[in-house]
Amino acid sequence: MEEKLIKEGKFRYIEIGEGTPIIILHGLMGGLSNFQGVTEYFPKKGYKILIPELPIYDMPMLKTNVKQFAKFLAKFIEFKGLDNVILLGNSLGGHIGLLHTKLYPKMVKALIITGSSGLYESAMGDGYPRRGDYEFIKKKAQDVFYDPAIATKEIVDEVFATVNDRMKTLKTLAIAKSAIRHNMANDLPKMETPTCIIWGENDGVTPPDVADLFHELLPDSDLFWIEKCGHAPMMENPDKFNEILDGWLTQRGF
Repeated sequence: MEEKLIKEGKFRYIEIGEGTPIIILHGLMGGLSNFQGVTEYFPKKGYKILIPELPIYDMPMLKTNVKQFAKFLAKFIEFKGLDNVILLGNSLGGHIGLLHTKLYPKMVKALIITGSSGLYESAMGDGYPRRGDYEFIKKKAQDVFYDPAIATKEIVDEVFATVNDRMKTLKTLAIAKSAIRHNMANDLPKMETPTCIIWGENDGVTPPDVADLFHELLPDSDLFWIEKCGHAPMMENPDKFNEILDGWLTQRGF
């Protein structure tokens, strides 16, 4: 999807379709192409899909945290002249969406989270991946998915390059610590934004009980499960993911 990137000012993003804006927020190791199923499906349904490249490794170290990414998102929404957007976030992207919605509730009319951080942080598993150990990193990448084959060589190579870049490693750890600091448990009960929670039944990064807790704490939420699915449902089962999301948006009148 690299060739579709639009570069304007300090923003790099993908924009497809016309209609109600859905802004997609990628995760820490997640590329924009992770949402290809969504970008192919929803423009035909009358939605404008926007995927900003989050400045995960571009911020100064002191600003490498979830709150600054939420502020960056607010600037992007203002830059595009949008209001009443729908946010869709996976993993760290879900956390950014949640914190943004807390800080700027009037900007967001609906929220979709999948495999989101914000309540439980184990994205680092049993320790940060060992630099230089390709097989270990390959196994960690495969563990993210129910079907290990989804962790293609391209995905593994990208993760391997990231963990072998010292500055990216330091920033990844800074983000992980920031995610723990910005635990949303006390904020969620006050957040009235309609929220769709779509979770893989076999998510080993943010386990199923995390989805149950999000559902319990968010006052206006609906929870949907995808079986035989791990941490990235929109990648692992895009058809089911789109079907659930389309049904929810229709039922809610969005």
